[in-house]
Amino acid sequence: MSSSTPAATASGSYLPTRKHASFPFLDLRAQFESIREDILLAVTRVLESQQLILGPEVTAFENEIADLLACKFAVSCASGSDALLLALMVYGIGPGDEVITTPFTFFATAGCIARLGARPVFVDIHPLTYNLDPGGLEAAITPRTRAILPVHLFGLPAEMASILEIAQRRDLPVIEDAAQAIGATYRDRHVGTWGQVGCFSFFPSKNLGGAGDGGMLTTNDAQVADQLRLLRQHGSREKYRYEVLGVNSRLDALQASILRVKLKHLPEWTASRQRNADRYRSLLADHGLGDTIVVPRVSDGCLHVYNQFVVRMPHREELRFYLRQRGIPTEIYYPVPLHLQPAFRSLAYCEGDFPAAEQACSEVLALPIYPELTEAQQRLIVDTIAEFIRAADHPSRSFHAND
Repeated sequence: MSSSTPAATASGSYLPTRKHASFPFLDLRAQFESIREDILLAVTRVLESQQLILGPEVTAFENEIADLLACKFAVSCASGSDALLLALMVYGIGPGDEVITTPFTFFATAGCIARLGARPVFVDIHPLTYNLDPGGLEAAITPRTRAILPVHLFGLPAEMASILEIAQRRDLPVIEDAAQAIGATYRDRHVGTWGQVGCFSFFPSKNLGGAGDGGMLTTNDAQVADQLRLLRQHGSREKYRYEVLGVNSRLDALQASILRVKLKHLPEWTASRQRNADRYRSLLADHGLGDTIVVPRVSDGCLHVYNQFVVRMPHREELRFYLRQRGIPTEIYYPVPLHLQPAFRSLAYCEGDFPAAEQACSEVLALPIYPELTEAQQRLIVDTIAEFIRAADHPSRSFHAND
């Protein structure tokens, strides 16, 4: 699900692990400055009302998300991870069950499956989209399979038509991890509305990010929406009466008020991310790097919203070191696939089980893509990448991440 992120500074900027970067990997301060007055007014409104948990502010935000995504119901919760957990709980996922997902994603996607006592079953990714490859689904389904959980990674929709065809034939619910992909569309329909439930994150690094954690679930099923609301509040509709075992996962009204302000700007921010992605492609092509740097693929019928702009190439660590030495921040999403994480050792997967995911982990590198990134900053990034490649091609020069 939602991606791992670099550490946040007190200023709200996300910096790489070094001092004195020329500019941050994600500049949340610049975003805040552009909407400061509206944010402060929204927060003040909530503080003056003292309706701090759920309430009218949260309901209004839920309705606005439902309208944006053209779905019937949106149910908020405390985080994107909780959104996944609640979605799995709605379908009674538990010990002995299996849920199919991808090994190339943030830990929470599979972690929430395991937290309920179920087994994550991994299917390798498509090497160009980084999303779950539907071609491996059939072979992964067993009598214990209870759901399929695709991820719309980095903001690119997964191949939902193929996934849904298999799921419907096998009578399996599809839970979409759309944590990184709010606003993305597949065949002119928003991600998070194709399966039975969609899961979104409002972690600060997301395209629509709050001032802390927050999450949302979307569905077109009234009964599912009702159960999600029940589960997010300890399984209770009536004070001190508990129908089922739920959790405490409610969205704060302060977060909802901030997200409502930001939601109005999401279309323009998305357009800026797409503009920056196009500029990266153009600049890399101008340097003749098309055969060296693999840029993100945009699948037919998909609208990519670029939560991350992830390129790949051999000698990733050397390039990252070279950029870091010149004050250019990058991140790696993700350095280790889930099937090789120590926390999933009990699943007994081995190196080589999912080669496309493993190769991606060794080659991917995320470049800054936030809306406020300037053309000059992008030119500097690409010029420096080109400089590295020219220098690395020279027999007398080499660069090592451990130097």
